[in-house]
Amino acid sequence: MPVYHTISESTCGVSQNKWQNCLLKGDCIAILKKLPAHSIDVVFADPPYNLQLKGRLCRPNHSFVDAVNNDWDYFESFAAYDAFTRAWLLACRRVLKPNGTFWVIGSYHNIFRIGAIMQDLGFWFLNDIIWRKTNPMPNFRGRRFQNAHETLIWASLDQKCKRYTFNYEALKAANEDLQMRSDWLFPICTGVERMKDANGRKIHPTQKPEALLVRIMLASTKPGDVILDPFFGSGTTGAVARKLGRHFVGIEREDAYIKAAAKRIAEVRPLGKIELEVLANKRTEARVAFVSLIEAGLIKPGMVLYDRKKQHTAIVRADGTLICKDKAGSIHMVGRKIQQTESCNGWTYWHYEENGELKLIDNLRIRIRTELEKIGM
Repeated sequence: MPVYHTISESTCGVSQNKWQNCLLKGDCIAILKKLPAHSIDVVFADPPYNLQLKGRLCRPNHSFVDAVNNDWDYFESFAAYDAFTRAWLLACRRVLKPNGTFWVIGSYHNIFRIGAIMQDLGFWFLNDIIWRKTNPMPNFRGRRFQNAHETLIWASLDQKCKRYTFNYEALKAANEDLQMRSDWLFPICTGVERMKDANGRKIHPTQKPEALLVRIMLASTKPGDVILDPFFGSGTTGAVARKLGRHFVGIEREDAYIKAAAKRIAEVRPLGKIELEVLANKRTEARVAFVSLIEAGLIKPGMVLYDRKKQHTAIVRADGTLICKDKAGSIHMVGRKIQQTESCNGWTYWHYEENGELKLIDNLRIRIRTELEKIGM
C-alpha cells in the first residue's frame, strides 16, 4: 500500500496511477483538471452545505451549539454557490468512467440546488437515499420540525448507462433476503469514531459515519475500484476504501483535515480477500447462450449430455438444441420435459463427461463469461 501523503496542485502526477491512494492538497476543481479522464469508478461528494447561518446557535440554556461556522461553508449568494456547484460537477463528470456512478450528500439547504444542476448537466438519477439519523440534533428554538435526515443522490452519467455496478444480491442477502430500501438508518458520528483534537474539540464539524460509506461502497463498487472524494475532510471515504480493498483519491485544501485524515487512514487495517468477496449479481453477468459453447468448440454436435445420476441422456444438435428420444428443445425445456416439472435450469441439470468424470456444463459457461469480462463485454 502506498504511503499516504499530500501532493500540491503543481506536482499532482497523473502517470502510473501515482494519484491513487493519495491526499491531494488544493482546490478540487483545479486538481480534478489534472487527473486522467475516465479514471474514476465512483465519486462520493460531501460538498459545503451553504447553511447561510446568521450568527451563532444557542441552546435553551444559552450555551453555544458547535455547528458549521467555517469559512469554507460561506458563499456570497445562491448564484455564487450554484456557479461553484456547476464547476465541480463538470470536473467530476470528466474523470468519471462511462459506467461509473456518482453519489452526493446534502441537507435541505443545498441538495435540491445540486440535484437540479446535475440534471441540467445530463446526470441520470438512479435513486435518492434518505439517511435517517438515530440521534439527530434537536431543534432548539422549537419553531420547526427536528431535522433528522440528510439526502443522498445516486446517479449515472446519463440515461444510456446500464452497466454500472450495483451489488443487488449481496445487499439483499445482508438484509435478511429482503431488497435493500432507500431509507437508511445510521447514527451520526459520535463516540470513539468522532475525531477530536488535543483539546477535545471536533476536528471536522460534518464527519460522516463509516457505516454510511461502507453501505455506499458495498452497494456500488467492487474490490480494486477507485473512489474519488473531492471534499475529503476527515477522510472517512479513504479509511473505508482502504478497509474494503478499494483505492481512493482524496482532495482537500485544509491542512488540519489533511493531517488528521492521513493519520487516520494509515492506521486502518485492510480486510482480507475472503472477507472482501462480493456475492455475485446474476443480473449483471454477461449473457451466454448454450450455442456459444458449441461455437467456442467446448461442446460439439453429437456430444452426449447426462443428468447427475446418468438416468437420462440427450444429444447435442448443431443449432444448440438437445434431443432426448421424442423430446427436443433448449437445455431447459428438455430437462423440464424429462423430469415433468414446471421449471428446470439446464445449466445446473446437464453434465458432460471428461476423463470419466461428470462435470456441469455451467463450468463451460463460466469459462466463456470470464473471457468476455476480460475484454469488457
